[in-house]
Amino acid sequence: MYFQDASILQFQKRLELKHHTSNLKTMFGIQSIPEPTQLRDMIDAVDGKQLGGFFKETVGRLQRGKHLEQYQLFPGLYYCPLDGTQYFSSKSISGAHCLRTKESKKGRKKKQQNESECECEVELPTGESNNEEEGVTYSHKVLQAGIMHPDMRQVIPLMPEEIRNTDGQTKQDCEVNAAKRLLPKLRHTHPRLGMIVGGDDLYSRQPMIETVKAQRMHYIFVAKPESHPYLSEWLAAYPRLPGYSETDKKGVQHRYEWMNDVPLHGGAQAIRVNFLRYAMVKTDSEGREKIVYRNDWVTDFEVTQGNVKTLVRGGRCRWKIENECFNTLKNQGYSIEHNYGHGENNLCFNFYLLTLIAFTFHQIFELTDIAFQACRKRFGSKRCLWENARITLRFFVFDCWEHFLEFLLNAEDYLPHDPRPPPVASLA
Repeated sequence: MYFQDASILQFQKRLELKHHTSNLKTMFGIQSIPEPTQLRDMIDAVDGKQLGGFFKETVGRLQRGKHLEQYQLFPGLYYCPLDGTQYFSSKSISGAHCLRTKESKKGRKKKQQNESECECEVELPTGESNNEEEGVTYSHKVLQAGIMHPDMRQVIPLMPEEIRNTDGQTKQDCEVNAAKRLLPKLRHTHPRLGMIVGGDDLYSRQPMIETVKAQRMHYIFVAKPESHPYLSEWLAAYPRLPGYSETDKKGVQHRYEWMNDVPLHGGAQAIRVNFLRYAMVKTDSEGREKIVYRNDWVTDFEVTQGNVKTLVRGGRCRWKIENECFNTLKNQGYSIEHNYGHGENNLCFNFYLLTLIAFTFHQIFELTDIAFQACRKRFGSKRCLWENARITLRFFVFDCWEHFLEFLLNAEDYLPHDPRPPPVASLA
């Protein structure tokens, strides 16, 4: 996972046989390499919570090194969006904690009545059938959190929460329930870290907002008009909302609107929120305006002309957890959806955590390691960098990570050169 090589163990065993050492021993301190079956059994028995200390230590070191300061959206506050993703799916492999999706006779997954309805409202399938007409898909999902900033390419993952069924549940676990478990854990792990929780329309409900506020956190949640009809009607009663617009150098118009202290819904105990809206408008050659992007959010920050732009940038930054985190894990060599093994207890989730840890190391290197940054610049892309890294590790043993990066940067200085001039081709 660290070197994005599914067969790295085999090459290290060959080095061990020939040189009586390997890169796993010199660079990671691994004295012996277990067989795959034994390795899976060992990982399956480990409670994933034991790996949570890595993410706490990472944030702590970045804070002490002053690297985390550049992630502050507001002074002392860090934007931390939440999002769920699926990393395992099978129609035949299952376990006690798998999420289950029952399929219709036409082979399509059963849709929820309301798109904004949470998965926990769907009852667990009973008497599942694995025939062609009606079957069950088993899956594993996770709720991921991370520290992000609109101007920073690197994301700092935090310890995720597994979305899993437990004994005695009559309804499925879901992203919202996982968030209610995760937020207190994040506050306990990072008691002094100022957090602004971000999320899509699924989170802009009063129970979730109350959970966020109970943990001494702020929030910026998407609030779609169709899922918040009362809020939309309340805002529509005003002929015009406070706001302003500006046009950038490319002729794109940015429109900002807001309204403070509005009810989230029409209930008697409705929580009061602050609303903001952003629209990006382009004008074509014929002078017609076209809205190319628009979104609404609710937040606990009092919205003013001085901070609305920052709040919008933070709200729009939520896409980074999908593109910069999940998309990279799935499509940029980490193979997060690859079935390394399911196991009986914790194997599947632990493989996700181990891959996430490898990804986090690489994000930290991009942020802080001058030698790694130089390697990225030399090879041009992550894919090219890791291709050269894997090839090099198959034939050479290095004392440490620093020597390995130095070799990648200056391989010509280490390889032998033939002092003789190249032969001249004969015209004959």
